[in-house]
Amino acid sequence: MSAPLPALPFLHAQKDGSVLIDVQVMPNATKTQAQGLHDSALRVRLHAPPVDGQANLALQAWLAETLGLPKSAVELLRGRTSRRKQLRVTAGHAAQAAWHRLGEEN
Repeated sequence: MSAPLPALPFLHAQKDGSVLIDVQVMPNATKTQAQGLHDSALRVRLHAPPVDGQANLALQAWLAETLGLPKSAVELLRGRTSRRKQLRVTAGHAAQAAWHRLGEEN
């Protein structure tokens, strides 16, 4: 049995069971960590530089690790070259995700 999705402004449950996550990234940080909200998006400081997709890959890996999911469960939908991004956790993995870990960061 999975825990319900927390009522956080950056999480959006979809009809197919997947979950969309709005993120505002700040690349080139000293370490990767969530740091509150920015315009209803989860603000994430990324250690990776915004070069050749490194920041996107680092964001996907961090989110998967934080939620306790495999990297393949997290997909970048929008914002490849933008600081504002939207990611999707697949329906098959969303039920097992540790969503509370994102809420603890705020």
